[in-house]
Amino acid sequence: MIYTHCTGVSRRSCLQLGLAGFLGAGFTDLLQLRATAGETTNPAAKAKSCILVWLDGGPTHYETFDPKPDAPHEVRGEFNAIDTKVAGVQFSEHMTRLAGLADKLAIIRSIRHEQGNHGAGNHYMMTGAPPRIPVGCGAFVSYHPSMGAVASYVRGNQDGLPGYFSIPSMTRSGGPNFLGAQYAPFVVPDDPNSGHFRVRDVALPQAIAQDRFSHRRELRTQVDRLPRIPDKAAADPVVTLDEYYRQGYDLVASPQAQKAFDIHSEAPEVRDRYGRNSFGQRVLLARRLVEAGVPFITLNEGGWDHHTNLFTTLKDRLPKFENSIATLIEDLSERGLLDSTLVVVLGEFGRTPKINKDAGRDHWSNAMSVMMAGAGTPGGVVVGATDRAGYSAVDRVLSPENFVSTVYTKLGINPDQILYTPLGRPAHLVSDPTPIRELMGS
Repeated sequence: MIYTHCTGVSRRSCLQLGLAGFLGAGFTDLLQLRATAGETTNPAAKAKSCILVWLDGGPTHYETFDPKPDAPHEVRGEFNAIDTKVAGVQFSEHMTRLAGLADKLAIIRSIRHEQGNHGAGNHYMMTGAPPRIPVGCGAFVSYHPSMGAVASYVRGNQDGLPGYFSIPSMTRSGGPNFLGAQYAPFVVPDDPNSGHFRVRDVALPQAIAQDRFSHRRELRTQVDRLPRIPDKAAADPVVTLDEYYRQGYDLVASPQAQKAFDIHSEAPEVRDRYGRNSFGQRVLLARRLVEAGVPFITLNEGGWDHHTNLFTTLKDRLPKFENSIATLIEDLSERGLLDSTLVVVLGEFGRTPKINKDAGRDHWSNAMSVMMAGAGTPGGVVVGATDRAGYSAVDRVLSPENFVSTVYTKLGINPDQILYTPLGRPAHLVSDPTPIRELMGS
């Protein structure tokens, strides 16, 4: 299914974003830049991997993690609130499995910002940097490296696998910006729920034998030994292209990559547990990538821009969605991976307090809910609060910078650092590097 926003921009449009603007970064410069990034020795840095579930369009906080049962009907909506496993904490009625796991979750109810359209909100929450100029609702923008690109840049590839995946498409602002195109996400557009699921570039085409493949690689290596004309005035795009080829060779030759994508080897009962639907199988694929050591995986799930028919749509969608997320948390815990894997669920903003004439809710950046679990995140925690009508964050008000700094700190990446572009221009990784202290654990 192809989901679109209110602007009519489809998810597949992400694939058309291109990488031409990133080719100016020379690989040598980037290695020097990477050396300055470093990993922190902060004891809170417990995450080896992060699975970021991006609900593109802006999920409603009322019908998920912040119900308002005492508000007027035109505000609280059609769904009831239910008790969770944590005393005094309620979720919306179609979040039953996650309510039963609330002691493993942290819910942030008080992030707010002033970017009430998709393009700007996506950029802010994905990078921790507000857009430099006004951004249209349908824009695909990159003024700053995304969290996934930074994680890939600091951690590098793992056993031939790229350090950053985005499934099934790249988010609007999920790119690397000045870090260079080699830190853009590896996109897996095909549906793992299909019986013919096969990831491009992870196996040799049948027409090319292994010895022919090796011969081509050796020939390219010999050509690369030829001297190049140095040009200090501009970065050499060929060096970056060489890095692409190296990554491609490593991916094809990597047993870990072959194993990670072989979703058909999973026990049928495990696949059933995640849900035999596209989203459920993508979540399962993300878990397999975590097992393979990939630092950052984004699941880009569209269709959360509910201006119309919100309640009818969510009655069908929420149970499937939360089943897959609850199964992921349980499965990671059972495999001993939850302590080293950060799971985050969010979108670009929340939805309006008042239900509109089309039985939907519109864009609203004064309040939103973010779910977080794993990597030392204390369970059973609710950070901040919105007012009685869910109109605005009023207690422990937090910013996208605080959220992004939290993710970086848990991944062992110092948010309080200055990166330098290949042209020498300084850029703060996060302007306010203060993580959310309630989520840091002991």
